[in-house]
Amino acid sequence: MTFHKYHGAGNDFILLDDRTNTLHETFDQATIARWCDRHFGIGADGMMFLRSHPDFDFEMVYYNADGAPSSMCGNGGRCIVRFAADLGLQQAEYKFLAVDGPHRATILENGWVALEMSDVTGISEPTPGKAFVLDTGSPHYITFVEDLHDIDVVRQGRSIRQSPPYARQGINVNFVLEGDQGLQILTYERGVEDETLACGTGVTAAAIAAIHRAGVADGYFQIPVRAKGGALSVRGRLHNERYTELWLEGPAVRVFAGSMSR
Repeated sequence: MTFHKYHGAGNDFILLDDRTNTLHETFDQATIARWCDRHFGIGADGMMFLRSHPDFDFEMVYYNADGAPSSMCGNGGRCIVRFAADLGLQQAEYKFLAVDGPHRATILENGWVALEMSDVTGISEPTPGKAFVLDTGSPHYITFVEDLHDIDVVRQGRSIRQSPPYARQGINVNFVLEGDQGLQILTYERGVEDETLACGTGVTAAAIAAIHRAGVADGYFQIPVRAKGGALSVRGRLHNERYTELWLEGPAVRVFAGSMSR
């Protein structure tokens, strides 16, 4: 069976062309987890199926590396748009359906893919001024730090993810450093249960948390964010404590294709 490997700033995915809508149902959780395993499989942070849909250019069906269905994946959404283009689905603007609803996307002149994210409201502060919880298609815990070098992402991230408020449903944990050139971020992802080199919904959440923390007035914003795997950017609009017109921008790169037996 042919698979394709893509990454968005180091956040890597296995993609399968399921436009016949016959492939997805043949995979169970154990098989998806085995394919995503970095020692005994292909290796990836998640797996996606690109499926036909009567009302959209395609449908994105996404699974975490543990084989369980996932909430929205921002970098995955950008990678599946690049995959669609590589399959010959050429559009000036893509419209596709994901688990959290419809999304739009475009391929920019510099080769980056821009993905429209869902609107965001309701930011809570477990630690006022320092830690924030919000949902950008996936739930995120954002904590601002003074230095990233001393952060043990797996140990500290897992501790927060497994703490009583979040243990049952899980939460992604992000450590964010503010600087003159934008934000830097390290992320622990639920479902992967490890550090990932980037997380699109986490980058989006970090940018929103930074705006909220700074008390920025209503208006448009654009914030560069550097993850471990590369540079991304978030732009959007704040109005009456509601974040809209949110676009996540960054690279989406084809790595290789191959075949794998189930």
